[in-house]
Amino acid sequence: MFDLLFPARRRARLRAEPFPAELAALMDQRVPMLHHLSAEDRRELEGHVAVFLADKHFEGAGGQVITDEIKVTVAAQACLLLLHREVDEPYPSLDTVLVYPRGWATHAHRVQDRLVHEGREARSGESWQRGLVILSWDAAKHGAREEHDGHNVVLHEFAHQLDTETGGGADGAPVLPDRGMYTAWSRVLGREYEALVAAIHRDRPTTLDPYGATSPAEFFAVATEAFFERPRPLRARHPELYEQLAAFYKQDPASWSA
Repeated sequence: MFDLLFPARRRARLRAEPFPAELAALMDQRVPMLHHLSAEDRRELEGHVAVFLADKHFEGAGGQVITDEIKVTVAAQACLLLLHREVDEPYPSLDTVLVYPRGWATHAHRVQDRLVHEGREARSGESWQRGLVILSWDAAKHGAREEHDGHNVVLHEFAHQLDTETGGGADGAPVLPDRGMYTAWSRVLGREYEALVAAIHRDRPTTLDPYGATSPAEFFAVATEAFFERPRPLRARHPELYEQLAAFYKQDPASWSA
């Protein structure tokens, strides 16, 4: 009852408790990107992961059985986006992570009496504004393992979750640390988005995934993937974009050791 009445205190207690050694070992094995973190950052991440695992419901679909490996692999990548930021409850609008064994084309599944997916488009992840992230376990596992290919479905979908924390739809403009940042954010990301669209139309090679040309929201999610997985090429070829993302995420992955 105490925890229900004082959720902030419960989350503080979870962060203060030692992180389970077996879960820490799973994170080390499944998410090699975490090896770049300092000891202080690792402790902060483990606190966010502990709260995430306590607060969020994981549900399997399409025959997927939920395991600690799945929970920790997803939570660690999602919480990487929260380091150095003032966070009490990670992803406060999120209730459920729905996990399929692989990408889906035609599926329908209910979570708490809601039909959450029905369609024919091949997908490996979705982020819903109303409390739901849907992931392919194959894609999430691959994204964690291949840390330098610029493709990470968990980072992508949880960037969308950050994008919708403004209370509106995903539009590529998340809640920034300082209101004075919005002018530069709009100018830089708007220009970079238009440049990516133009490059795709002209069939030119790009540092960013071409899917980012779909919309400003997808551009922000794709840029987030590149920021964490290909930070040095991103900084070299898109320095102002890198600077904006570094200010938002309060991290500098280009400085991580090779």
